[in-house]
Amino acid sequence: MDGFQIRCLLSEEQFPMSLLMLADPSEKSVESYIHRGYCFVAESNSEIIGVYVLIDTRPQTVELVNVAVAEEEQGNGIGKRLVLHAIERANSMGYKTIELGTGNSSVGQLALYQKCGFRIVGVDRDFFTLHYDEPIYENGIQCRDMVRLALNL
Repeated sequence: MDGFQIRCLLSEEQFPMSLLMLADPSEKSVESYIHRGYCFVAESNSEIIGVYVLIDTRPQTVELVNVAVAEEEQGNGIGKRLVLHAIERANSMGYKTIELGTGNSSVGQLALYQKCGFRIVGVDRDFFTLHYDEPIYENGIQCRDMVRLALNL
């Protein structure tokens, strides 16, 4: 799908919570970071179909904390375009490293991030079982561990 643009969410606009919660099912977790970061949306025909959020974490380091695409639009390359846009934005903003974390069960996302140049740098064992009230399952696998990835810009 090529008929969409990526832009910064305007300060007067509502955060697309239903999309953000596709990537992070905890509203409490999403609320903890959306106001601290830069939110970008993919828009097609005035409809938001994708989102990502970048937050400052350490000097010269930014974290891509949420990447989500509307379910009916998945499989059209929008997620990859969002990740590549996040990398470009982080680079243009002067960051030296972009990091992210995803679930051990997020098989498609792990493949996507590595195709975009990210490398696995660590695992936060039991992150999702300790920090989320409800168990998360994807691809028939319980999401327990956060796989940490990074890309030097």
